[in-house]
Amino acid sequence: MSYDAASARNERAASTLRQADRTFWGRLVNWSPYRAFAGLIGASPRRQFLILALFPILWVLTQHLGPMIQMVGVSFTDAYPVAAGKEQHLTLDNYARFFGDSIFWMPFFRTLFFAATFTFCTLILTYPVAYYLARHVSRKNQMLMLLLLLIPFWVGEIVRTYAIMILLGNTGAVNLLLRSIGLIDRPIPFMYTSFSMGMGIVYLTALYMLLPLYSALEKLPKSYNEAAADLGAGAWTRFRRVTLPLTIEGISSGCTLVFLIATGFYATPVLLGGPSTTVFAETIAGFFHVAGDEWPTGAAFATIMFVSALIVTVVFQRLMSALRKGDVK
Repeated sequence: MSYDAASARNERAASTLRQADRTFWGRLVNWSPYRAFAGLIGASPRRQFLILALFPILWVLTQHLGPMIQMVGVSFTDAYPVAAGKEQHLTLDNYARFFGDSIFWMPFFRTLFFAATFTFCTLILTYPVAYYLARHVSRKNQMLMLLLLLIPFWVGEIVRTYAIMILLGNTGAVNLLLRSIGLIDRPIPFMYTSFSMGMGIVYLTALYMLLPLYSALEKLPKSYNEAAADLGAGAWTRFRRVTLPLTIEGISSGCTLVFLIATGFYATPVLLGGPSTTVFAETIAGFFHVAGDEWPTGAAFATIMFVSALIVTVVFQRLMSALRKGDVK
């Protein structure tokens, strides 16, 4: 009886294989060039890695590094695009224009200051959320909570910026709430200030801070805090001596992401900021809104902003690395 059952299973398996061979994918698998190509790919783990990494590497080179390299190249020219009948020459005048005219320094340093300040504010606001999500929400509900937090970020930057404008406007929810409870008689002018711009940037970058913090906190064993509590450490001491030092890597990653993104924001400062909050991205955009002979200057200013942000990030990463190693008290 068992022999008959085994024979029946073998016949069904053979029938399934014959049917698969008649499909497109079955014929493809049995096609000798395909089998030779598959054997070539799987010859060594290094070859498999190179083939799998080929597309991501090409994407980074062509879609990310390529435009940046071209921007740097344009910044050393006297005109771009080159008009018919004219020659293009290399020059450093575009960089000299920034260092020689102090009118450009204020929006430049204001951008770095705003980016650092808003990064710190984002860290302060999102750390408690990440802590509660990682330490006090059950694992089966964490993914649901993360999904709910991610939903607003499915909408584009401009739409979310307009949402902040509606919230902070003279007839927005904040002013209506304050008037309804009798705290104000007339609307508070929140809009077109550093407060409205900061609120917009913090809102737009919160996700980039939240996810690294959540990842670092979620990996932290609860037994560490329990052991510290058994040794008599209070809640603040446990946080300061155990939780915070062991999540520095998440803080470092989140702050780096938010800072770099904040230095490049353009639409949000334009829509939410005012004359006193002009950032360097608006200055750069101004050169690209005029004739082509100003494009190299805009490219040079963009390069200066990019390199400066990288330098600040490297210094910050070195500091955080020293904190992780205990070199900084």
